[in-house]
Amino acid sequence: MDIILALCIGVTLSAAAGFRIFIPPLMLSGMAIFGDLSLGEDFVWLGTYPAFFAFGIATIVEILAYYIPVVDNLLDGIEIPLAIAVGTLLTSASLGQLTELEPLLQWTLAILAGGSTAGTIETFTAVTRGASTTATGGIANPVVSTVEALSAGVLSLLALFVPFLAIAIVVGVLGVALQRLFRVFVRKSRS
Repeated sequence: MDIILALCIGVTLSAAAGFRIFIPPLMLSGMAIFGDLSLGEDFVWLGTYPAFFAFGIATIVEILAYYIPVVDNLLDGIEIPLAIAVGTLLTSASLGQLTELEPLLQWTLAILAGGSTAGTIETFTAVTRGASTTATGGIANPVVSTVEALSAGVLSLLALFVPFLAIAIVVGVLGVALQRLFRVFVRKSRS
């Protein structure tokens, strides 16, 4: 049961990183410092004040940058590989508290489950912002940015406090994201 719970937390945090990269590590760091979340030996650094403050500053900068026209679209291109890396790290950190888990299995699960979830969500948000930019000339992009930041915050909180509900929401969001991405890429391949 422990591995399932750890995977639920890690994958949900990874999905949240697909919406905003630094909000989930900030929440995880805060829970490790102020809550009762224990981190594995290799991830103790996430639960330190320097990490917490660094994630806090990065979160503020990231959220504000997404409200700047043109910068928001540029960030989407940069953040896809970064989201995959952060999603992998978050899932591995969640699994890292399980001492009986082999490191190879831990990192394999982190890459396959966490990295792919974060990458899929980030790609979906990039496509959504691109459609918003095309349809409204970027006027609706601040609304998209707000929804993404709120989604990252809510998913992160749910991951840490109600992980089984959170993973059910993530599965639903992934289903919608994959369906929409599939339609976009099929349409482009036919053009």
